Amino acid sequence: MLYLTLILCLLASILLTPLVKQLAFKIGATDKPNQRKVHQKIMPRLGGLAIYLSFLIGILIIQPIEEVHLPIVIGSAIIILTGIVDDIKELSPKIKLLGQIVAAFIVVVIGGMNVEFINLPFGGKIDFGFLSIPFTMIWIIGITNAINLIDGLDGLASGVSTIALFSIAGMAALFGNPYVVVIALIVAFSTLGFLVFNFHPAKIFMGDSGALFLGYIIAVLSILGFKNVTFISLVIPVIILGVPISDTFFAIIRRVVNKQSISAPDKSHLHHCLLRIGYSHKQTVLLIYAMSAIFSLAAFIFSLSTVWGSLIMLFSMIITIEIFVEKIGLVREDYKPLLKFLKILKPAHNRNKA
Repeated sequence: MLYLTLILCLLASILLTPLVKQLAFKIGATDKPNQRKVHQKIMPRLGGLAIYLSFLIGILIIQPIEEVHLPIVIGSAIIILTGIVDDIKELSPKIKLLGQIVAAFIVVVIGGMNVEFINLPFGGKIDFGFLSIPFTMIWIIGITNAINLIDGLDGLASGVSTIALFSIAGMAALFGNPYVVVIALIVAFSTLGFLVFNFHPAKIFMGDSGALFLGYIIAVLSILGFKNVTFISLVIPVIILGVPISDTFFAIIRRVVNKQSISAPDKSHLHHCLLRIGYSHKQTVLLIYAMSAIFSLAAFIFSLSTVWGSLIMLFSMIITIEIFVEKIGLVREDYKPLLKFLKILKPAHNRNKA
């Protein structure tokens, strides 16, 4: 039944996307080119509606049973409506954030999906107490916006989201959480159908309707799938979502370093930097897909490692990410603290050898 449903979701998305494209032009849900965007002509957005409708078809057929299922469906309806209105009218950041807060509140407070404490690797635990609800809501809102921020090239956010969803499904199967497996696969196949029209050269953009919906679902499933309240299980979704989280984190650092507002848009995200150093549009997208796949593989290895192995691996990943960020100038061309430190150490090391 599941396999048939997934095929139906894929086909539904493929059939619905051209219809949504026509609708987008009729209602004015279009994206006009400007200095910050890569595309050169008016493009239909609203592609997220095709993904969402395919997702609804999937859950109506399967009818998965979980206490938090109804709050997730209601929250996703609020987030998709927020995105649709934004695709048509371009909502202010405050109104858009309000929609995300309401959607997060429904699954966290009404659905009871908050992380209350974390067991630490070497004994003891962190008890969030009254902060457990805001902590979980911040995670959901943060990941929702992280997916939105990487939606800058044809097929980029949809492809990275699909990789993340397949990874979450795989890890949830490992952790014995069938509900998360089913929902993640339904959304992944619905997104794959849309990707047929969204990969470069794109015929339609997913818009905020797609980016917010995918970000929301990924954030919710990543908490629900790995809610074993251990440090290791909570780090796993962070690794799986390494690309959007890193890009968002360094975007904040970049704006602080450059004394800009944190919400100020710019043209210095990961995909912009890769384009700037000479990669083509398609090469950049495929390279970021590869990065996402590597992060997902790292998450699987991380989950099977010993505590010390996991910590060493985590430290190595952080150092590698920082070096990569400094090499491509993700924060700023002259922002290279670690590379400068390594240069200072190198002559000293050579002197010691002599």
